[in-house]
Amino acid sequence: MTLSSTHSIRRVAVLGAGVMGAQIAAHLSNAGIETVLFDLPATDGNPNAIALKALDNLKKLKPAPLMSASRVDGIAPANYGTDLALLSGCDLVIEAIAERLDWKADLYAKIAPHLASHAILASNTSGLSIEKLAGSVPAELQSRFCGIHFFNPPRYMYLVELIATKACQADTLDALETFLTLRLGKGVVRAKDTPNFIANRIGVFSMLTTIKHAETFGIRFDVVDDLTGPKLGRPKSATFRTADVVGLDTFAHVVKTMTDALGDDPWHGLFQTPEWLNRLIAAGALGQKTRQGIFKKVGKDVLMLDPATGEYIAGGQKASDEVKALLKNPDAAAKIAALRASEHPEAQFIWACLRDVWHYIAVQLEHIADNARDVDFAIRWGFGWEQGPFEMWQAAGWQAIAAAINEDIAAGKTLSSTPLPAWVMVRDGVHTPQGSFSAATAAMVGRSNLPVYERQFYPPTVLGEAEPDFGETLFENDSVRMWLPPASVGASANDIPVLSFKTKAHCVGANVLAGVQESIKIAEQYHPGLVIWHSTAPFSVGADLMSMGPAFMTGDFAAIENMVAEFQNTSQAIKYAKVPVVGAAQGYAFGGGCEFLMHCARVVAHVETYIGLVEVGVGLLPAGGGCKEFALRASRLARNGNILEVLKDYYLAMATAKVGTSAEEGQQIGYLKESDVIVMNANELLYVAQAQVRAMAAAGYRAPVRPKAFAVAGRSGAATIRAQLVNMLEGGFISKYDFHIGVQIAEIVCGGDVDAGTLVDEDWILKLERERFMGLLKKGKTQERIMHMIEFNKPLRN
Repeated sequence: MTLSSTHSIRRVAVLGAGVMGAQIAAHLSNAGIETVLFDLPATDGNPNAIALKALDNLKKLKPAPLMSASRVDGIAPANYGTDLALLSGCDLVIEAIAERLDWKADLYAKIAPHLASHAILASNTSGLSIEKLAGSVPAELQSRFCGIHFFNPPRYMYLVELIATKACQADTLDALETFLTLRLGKGVVRAKDTPNFIANRIGVFSMLTTIKHAETFGIRFDVVDDLTGPKLGRPKSATFRTADVVGLDTFAHVVKTMTDALGDDPWHGLFQTPEWLNRLIAAGALGQKTRQGIFKKVGKDVLMLDPATGEYIAGGQKASDEVKALLKNPDAAAKIAALRASEHPEAQFIWACLRDVWHYIAVQLEHIADNARDVDFAIRWGFGWEQGPFEMWQAAGWQAIAAAINEDIAAGKTLSSTPLPAWVMVRDGVHTPQGSFSAATAAMVGRSNLPVYERQFYPPTVLGEAEPDFGETLFENDSVRMWLPPASVGASANDIPVLSFKTKAHCVGANVLAGVQESIKIAEQYHPGLVIWHSTAPFSVGADLMSMGPAFMTGDFAAIENMVAEFQNTSQAIKYAKVPVVGAAQGYAFGGGCEFLMHCARVVAHVETYIGLVEVGVGLLPAGGGCKEFALRASRLARNGNILEVLKDYYLAMATAKVGTSAEEGQQIGYLKESDVIVMNANELLYVAQAQVRAMAAAGYRAPVRPKAFAVAGRSGAATIRAQLVNMLEGGFISKYDFHIGVQIAEIVCGGDVDAGTLVDEDWILKLERERFMGLLKKGKTQERIMHMIEFNKPLRN
């Protein structure tokens, strides 16, 4: 009997309440999975004290492993002494204890008698051989045992590597991949059972290569990070800062695994930590977690280790203008050729780093992964590269790069003299519309055909795959496109159109407003509903401040007020459309983007959607209907006429520009409604959003009725809020200008200068929004905040 045929995973046990085990448990609880967290019984007091301490620590960690504080209640603490019977009700057991084969073997023997006959047992080991671990698993469990490698932190890292054993049944892996993808929202790559699997094997090799070449070419650590971050399509933490964030001890542990287990690797001599790094670890300078590592912050200054002296020196030096100019070339082939041809040490450094990674992945592909796609996804999802290493190679010209590598091998410039595999020289790349290359089978491998992937209409792709079909255009202007997905990505007859913004960060300007209104009219006439969705994050960063520039500079405030009114009209058009308008959100949904979602018939939000009314940061207030919606909701939810009791939390969210750190928290704040839907996997947003439209249409969708009148808190409510603002001002929590803006918001949501309980309509509140918005826009301090945001992309507190 297998889990995939008779059960689904509803209850999970995590063995080991250390940093990783506790955070895996946290993410399971985030997904609504009933979870039991085991550890050793405490020697004194409560036998579950170790697990309880771990749960308490989850509430303090930053970034938060829990999507809301209450999720910790979904994790039950347990111990191996008295609670093993709880395992019998678990469908999946994840072992996450220390990396000791003997300890893991003892634990497997202890738990085996208590596991359900269908339960999967998986180890989260990052370095031990899964096959060796399987040898210590009781015989009756071996067909249900595998590796499951989460990346840290489990909530935020998309990648999970699955590793099979020879005895593991195929449908066990399929069931686990389905669970990880659908319920935990992960990107799954199946790795071969080799040390450090795929992502750490290649990612850490790349870091070691970078460290080696930095020394060879004499490149400072801060310059290395400037070169190997966003300029190469990699995270801001680049190389040395990434080591600090991961933890220098953790990085050294992964390297030691390579040293100990990869003796036959042609690059084995590279697998060692430099002496300066060993000295830092010995001194307890482990990086971010100890506030000192390769870098340390002293006041506002960031200091950097000088490996030659062991002392900290001033950091912040940037790459040369000459090499930065080379890196800006959008033509990948020309860029790489120019770097290789340049005599500048920084250019030679970058070429050497790229060349050695390409050399390594070509040689190791057959040993570590089923195909090149899995390597690229593993590095993209596990290390945050915009393109995987094979994609970068293919983009730069496959045969030209291969020839250059061969030249450097012949000249003795590479870190290994191992020749490129023969298959490299007879191909033009590894990714094609037919699939990605497998070095082990010399065949092209297509995408997984597991049913769970049918929900991903537009999944992540690699360079060289077939271009996604974004269907038939129904309407388009400079800023939006309304389109009908082809039948191939959903229903046999796809009749639910999608509206996508074409603007930078999907910001909202005049053409977006006009496009939304026109698309709603078309949907009302010909379709059962409309989905607002973009294939990439964010949903929207809000109003396009730059588009206000000409009117702003010439003092044409009437034009800006007209645009604000049109924004409100668009929000109302979304809300009162005759067919359901569903917002499908991922990434940021700020300001006007949040207001659009607040007016949708339903929102389908990826769980990591960060949503908020943040206008205060640019010296303004929500004027696209956000204040109006909160005033209306407070009136409807008020008990015994106590509107202010409900309104105060809504008000504070706007006045402090509070952003939900997950869609769940955004729902708790009130930006999302209780009826809105949260999904774990961003690739399923369009599928679920269209399903919501179909369900509402099938039920005979009825647009909301415009309220003729609703009660407001009035001037007395605004006065109460003002008193709270005074306390915040005197306590130093807000500036004087924040106080001024806060008063404006309070007077709007309380209905203006009227008595408490006065009945008003939506237009009344919208008029107040426009008036107070325009009043702030004319203030010098607001103008300073707007210009600062445009120039530096961060708020100014003045």
